[in-house]
Amino acid sequence: MKTMLLAGAATFVAAGAHAQDGGEISDNAIKIGIIADMSGPYSALDGSGSEAAVQMAIEEMGGEINGAPVQLRTADHQSKADIASNIARQWSDEDNIDMILGGANSGVGIALQEITSEKGVAYINNGAATNALTNENCAPETGLHWTYDTDALANGTAVAMVKEGNTSWFFITADYTFGHNLQQTAADAVTANGGEVVGEVAAPFPTQDFSSFLLQAQGSGAQVVGLANAGTDTQNSVKQAQEFGLVQAGQKLASLLLFITDVDALGLEAAQGLTLTTGFYWDQDDQAREWSAKFEEKTGAKPSMVQAGMYSSALNYLKAVEAAGTDDSKQVVAQLKTMPIEDAFARNGKVRADGLMEHDMFLAQVKTPDESEGKWDYYNIIRTIPGNEAFQSLEDGSCEAAKEMAASGGSSEEAGASESTAQ
Repeated sequence: MKTMLLAGAATFVAAGAHAQDGGEISDNAIKIGIIADMSGPYSALDGSGSEAAVQMAIEEMGGEINGAPVQLRTADHQSKADIASNIARQWSDEDNIDMILGGANSGVGIALQEITSEKGVAYINNGAATNALTNENCAPETGLHWTYDTDALANGTAVAMVKEGNTSWFFITADYTFGHNLQQTAADAVTANGGEVVGEVAAPFPTQDFSSFLLQAQGSGAQVVGLANAGTDTQNSVKQAQEFGLVQAGQKLASLLLFITDVDALGLEAAQGLTLTTGFYWDQDDQAREWSAKFEEKTGAKPSMVQAGMYSSALNYLKAVEAAGTDDSKQVVAQLKTMPIEDAFARNGKVRADGLMEHDMFLAQVKTPDESEGKWDYYNIIRTIPGNEAFQSLEDGSCEAAKEMAASGGSSEEAGASESTAQ
């Protein structure tokens, strides 16, 4: 059955047989909701591919947990926080939703985390980059940040380029929470490693015409033009930078959040040489290749890191429900914090007390057309960035609730262990 893609009203779709004995599962079913960008600037990297990835996780678990069927519904947030909040509120109040995934927009992600925390519903963010989700806006009992954040992106791309001698930077920034957060963390990484920021400009989100912003970048004389944007904004700015001859004139482009879907849309001729940081690449190892081949069979494309993260987070959520013997959100989140996260997406993963899923990231460079052996063969992996280097530490963060748990000796990890034992 196909899920109805409606903002604010969507239909549950049973992914398994009817439950015979739901045990501690409320409503005799496990209800997962996806609130994704189905039609906007991030739809290619999120959208229907995210739905397919979550469906793959459900199928991998057999479509049910402890006899209770897993049900999936999907809605389009339309890149608007109020629409996303209304959907989440309706699902929580009227439909007894157990867990919400998605939010590939930082404003949407923060709004969803606020609503789900208030309602006591588990929320796993994939796509929104802002590190506020595990800092000032953290919700450690119910909210998790899974795929990447602005710290991980900056600690890869910006640091690597500065160390190569590219020390002066000008930023073109998407004018909303994500863009400003990404610019700030990248600028901090640049200056901490001996570089300097010579200028910046905020571009409305989304934007078709970057010409005035690129002229300012050219006039700055910066060695690097840092693009603190994503999705179609990244594609438009890279294309127009090539048309303006920025790279030919000696400046370098640094795309601080680049997806394989962007490279595919741009083509290697335009994207070649871009340095990026990613949490996933389909060709990184045998496990990733095997899962990505199945994803491509379903969707006709290789997965973005958001889509791979959606699979991973849904799969591990369901494993935690199974281990805890309940779909109670706080108990399931606590259980996740006791589990190693190793799957087709994650390497050396663990869920921290503040809700961050810390895992290895990868520094990559886009291949030249001559290097590529065919469609989707787009990246050279330069090095692995261990999770404890990529992400901000718990101690350096500002999630006071998580710090208090750790300081008192009653961390969420320990709580999860005792709860699962009690079950």
